[in-house]
Amino acid sequence: MSTDKITCLLNWHATPYHLPLFLADKLNYFTEEGIKVAILEPNNPSDVTEIIGSGKVDLGCKAMIHTIAGKARGFPIKAIGTLLDEPFTGVVYLESQSGITTDFQSLRGKRIGYVGEFGKIQLDELTKHYGMTPADYTAVRVGMNVTGAIIRGEIDAGIGLENVQMVELEEWSVQQGRSRDDVKMLRIDELADLGCCCFCSILFIGNETFIQNNPEKVAAFMKAIKRGADYMFANPAAAYELFVEMKPHMDSVVNRKIYQRSFRYMSRDLKNVQRDWDKVTRYCKRLEIVDDKFVQNMTNEFLTWPMQPDTPAGFIHPTIDTGVLAKCGCDRTGPTTAVVA
Repeated sequence: MSTDKITCLLNWHATPYHLPLFLADKLNYFTEEGIKVAILEPNNPSDVTEIIGSGKVDLGCKAMIHTIAGKARGFPIKAIGTLLDEPFTGVVYLESQSGITTDFQSLRGKRIGYVGEFGKIQLDELTKHYGMTPADYTAVRVGMNVTGAIIRGEIDAGIGLENVQMVELEEWSVQQGRSRDDVKMLRIDELADLGCCCFCSILFIGNETFIQNNPEKVAAFMKAIKRGADYMFANPAAAYELFVEMKPHMDSVVNRKIYQRSFRYMSRDLKNVQRDWDKVTRYCKRLEIVDDKFVQNMTNEFLTWPMQPDTPAGFIHPTIDTGVLAKCGCDRTGPTTAVVA
């Protein structure tokens, strides 16, 4: 049976930074733009590029480095916009129990968790950068549950995001009677001298055949997302409450704090930033994921509104108070809810 719905596969389970997408659904922006959209969540985030590339799903979300790598592996996928810009990404650990310090050499002999194959490639390249080899640490594939693996003691550290896994570990640490400051990160962009964190920017991507055959639908999809993002920026706390109506499990202190931490990274104009694509393409060449013949698989042709100027190189987004924590009465010293291990 055929359907006229556009399918959109998330890069992970629904997370606070996906809010513009869910707002476009909740506020009927998709309908008003003349399209129907089914938002899907993957069982295995590592399958997303393959599923979209195969044409089984039309559109979706994926990190920039995986979007580039997927194209290099022959999956016909293309980025059509950006959801989340430059979250800090790195090796996350608990200082009090891991034996890890700000010296990368302290990772010798440690169990380091990673999500998928490119996380392992990144770790191996970093050990080489610091005069080590993959034999100097134990790589453990833990999928997206880096937080739980650290809590359970299965790994000493793992690759995670400052706006997600660090938040989860901070709240868990407080529950254990420790300080949030016990959670530390060795940032990959600083370790690897990249000058950017943008390899984990979350993009909107699509199957190239679907994009080519349905340009009006793709433009309508991105316009609805932009309307959702505009509503979120204008009404950050109210927008989150709408999200909670759709996803009741988002009504937790941890998820509210993830939203608060993620807000400053959310893209206001949804554009693919050429400077970031150039940096990540160079990084992918360094990781030997792509070669010099690689042609960047991204476009901004479906973004029909004025683009904002690029932020200055090295710019750090300021923290913005969304007001989303006021409803639960939580602040840096407030009550917490359990983190699922």
